[in-house]
Amino acid sequence: MKIAGQFDLAGDIAEIKPLGEGFINDTFVVKTEGDAPNYILQRKNHVIFPDVPGMMENIKAVTEHIKAKVADPMRETLTVIPAKDGKLYVEEDGNFWAVCLFIPDTTSPVRADTPELAYQGGLGTGRFQALLADFDKPLNETIKGFHNIRWRFQQWDETIAADPVGRVAQLQEEISWIESRRKEMLDFWSLVEDGTIPMHVTHNDTKISNILFNKSDGSMLCMIDLDTVMSSTSLNDFGDAIRSYTNTGAEDDRNLDNVEMSMEMFKAYAEGYLHEQKASMVQSELDYLAFSARYITFEQVLRFLMDYIDGDKYYKTAYPEHNLVRTHAQYKLLQSMERQYDEMCRVIRNI
Repeated sequence: MKIAGQFDLAGDIAEIKPLGEGFINDTFVVKTEGDAPNYILQRKNHVIFPDVPGMMENIKAVTEHIKAKVADPMRETLTVIPAKDGKLYVEEDGNFWAVCLFIPDTTSPVRADTPELAYQGGLGTGRFQALLADFDKPLNETIKGFHNIRWRFQQWDETIAADPVGRVAQLQEEISWIESRRKEMLDFWSLVEDGTIPMHVTHNDTKISNILFNKSDGSMLCMIDLDTVMSSTSLNDFGDAIRSYTNTGAEDDRNLDNVEMSMEMFKAYAEGYLHEQKASMVQSELDYLAFSARYITFEQVLRFLMDYIDGDKYYKTAYPEHNLVRTHAQYKLLQSMERQYDEMCRVIRNI
């Protein structure tokens, strides 16, 4: 109550209840009396997001841009609620809190398990990017080097050299998976660095649970969880979604026979995405759209393996070999993408 009461809320607070599992942020629903709207209150993780004020500036700028373009601005994007002092957050006892309007009569699936849902997810990401294609304000870099493989390789080289828990000697095969693809991945990123592939506003966490759908008819409504919004190539959002949507197994599946890339799900997502976004894309983006799935999945293989070598400091683990299991599962997904890459490119061309 004390924290929520510092924001410019309409109506009196009736109750505050936890929402979701809170892997990164701690999230609560703030219910109000009478006909006043409800709100989402979050304690932002300032370890993962060290610049919460900059993050909130990004969210405010992006959502205001979207609101100016849509028919129902209170439902078709998030609405940031400022604190009573005008700031976009409240800082207390070293914690940062933020509030946005609760959007009622919506649902958010945990997993995309049908081609129809994958298509809707593609529409969601594509529409988000299309609405922001002409956004020209600078955004704060709230997470250093996010999806920047040159930065990731710098971290990788330092971790391999340090070998802090003595695991490198037993991981020569896995390390070779990374090294054999180093040049190809850096060559791709060079096209972003020299402007051949342009920079845009990117969501950077495009799993299906970050899209709201209308309860009434199941139609896509808007993207949520905008904490990771920054400037990068729009291809990152497509590639990250394909990594999530098309995997027939789990991200940490112990049974590698379960793990493949579903071409049916790839095609469905790509059709939805390009329906909304194609008109905003240049040829270089279309040319590398299928490759972006390999790029992002490779990055995740590298990050899981790097964290295992580093002593499991970044990702939460449920057992000692968890990051290594994740590495193997993601590598199996990457191999499946590489085998089907020519067909992925054909799908994109046909669409």
